[in-house]
Amino acid sequence: MSNHNHELHKEYVKNLSKEKRYVRLTQVSMLLFFFVMWEVATAKQWLDPLLFSSPSRVWDLFLTRIQDGSLITHTSVTLFETILGFLLGTIIGTIVAGILWWSPFLSKVLDPYLVILNSMPKVALGPILIVGLGPGFTSIVAMGALISVVITIIVVYNAFRGVDDNYLKVINSFGATKRQSFFSVILPSSYPTIISTLKVNVGLAWVGVIVGEFLVSKQGLGYMIVYGFQVFNFTMVMLSLIIIAILATCMYQLVELLEKKLIRRHNTN
Repeated sequence: MSNHNHELHKEYVKNLSKEKRYVRLTQVSMLLFFFVMWEVATAKQWLDPLLFSSPSRVWDLFLTRIQDGSLITHTSVTLFETILGFLLGTIIGTIVAGILWWSPFLSKVLDPYLVILNSMPKVALGPILIVGLGPGFTSIVAMGALISVVITIIVVYNAFRGVDDNYLKVINSFGATKRQSFFSVILPSSYPTIISTLKVNVGLAWVGVIVGEFLVSKQGLGYMIVYGFQVFNFTMVMLSLIIIAILATCMYQLVELLEKKLIRRHNTN
């Protein structure tokens, strides 16, 4: 019977692997189809080549900008700002959520303010950040962090509160302190929510940083987009957007990798 179950498991894993390959193949095919149709549409004048450029023009500009080193500089600046804003927003948000869980009184006091802050358009605070922190790197990173920190606090705090009380009763019956309860039960039980928040924060951090670069930066992919619009070089705009999409996807994949490791470790334990 065990051999039969083993064979069924092998067959299941094989089918799962085959399905993943089909999904990847379909995704790559759709992407290639998009770029081919984009090239054809601009070549046939179905789309205005001045406004929409074309993959071949974007590729030529990519090679030119790589050779003169400017693209690497702009990309590295934006990527560093985004990663820093992403980490700050997530870490600060999770810490504040932990403090709110620790102090029910504080959570009741701050709850309406968090709701108000979450409903406010964070992008509108950009000019205030620039005035307060100065027109530079700090205000751009702060923008990337600010746009994700409030939603992180709300979502992760609700996850902390939503942990089954029975888990806490068990560990408390062994004389666990509140600190031990948090790190042994609350935090590990909230990993799926924290990972989901990380996935959302990837996109939010990119939005915050690019908007910050729109407003003040003289370097970065956001600056390239603004400059491209100013000089009617829409190929530069398209190149910047494609690079942002690729880098955001890579960050998202890294978060998914972290998720798989945490799940594997949780299952092992």
